[in-house]
Amino acid sequence: MNPLASILLFSALAGAAGCKPHAGAAASTAPQEAAPSRSTTAATPRPDLSGRTRFGVASFYAKEFAGREMADGTPMDPYGDNAASRTLPLGTTATVTNTETGQRAVVTIQDRGPYAKGRIVDLSPFTARTIGITQHKGVARVEVSPISVPLPDGGTKRGAAAPDAKCQPTCGISQHPVG
Repeated sequence: MNPLASILLFSALAGAAGCKPHAGAAASTAPQEAAPSRSTTAATPRPDLSGRTRFGVASFYAKEFAGREMADGTPMDPYGDNAASRTLPLGTTATVTNTETGQRAVVTIQDRGPYAKGRIVDLSPFTARTIGITQHKGVARVEVSPISVPLPDGGTKRGAAAPDAKCQPTCGISQHPVG
């Protein structure tokens, strides 16, 4: 058996037996895992203060997140209008529209995430059901249009979905009760 095949076979068997890698192997992988500049850059995108509409995939919080503290310090309410975004500032209000069904709801960004590739927003289970995302169909293509975006200086910016002077505050957007 050639040396490379022997090493691969031994590594597979050692991993299956629950053995820890020797110090040399751990040392060779440690710099890749511990490089804070790589993981921080990928995990912390720049805040998007543009107020523009974005398109992507939405999912919803799993049941085990109910009551857990969100990034803004409040507990996740599975019946609330809370949502998570990696780029929209905390406190942003936005309209989330299921592009397949046209169903929509207004949410408040109170948490960070989702961290699954291609997803742009996580919704409370109630809000997800409101726009047609069910347990059976756990994701949907959505349009996220900010209404109001908090700015670092304490002001706010009107987003793409901000009602104009001719429109009432709800402007045809279905609001859902909390509780």
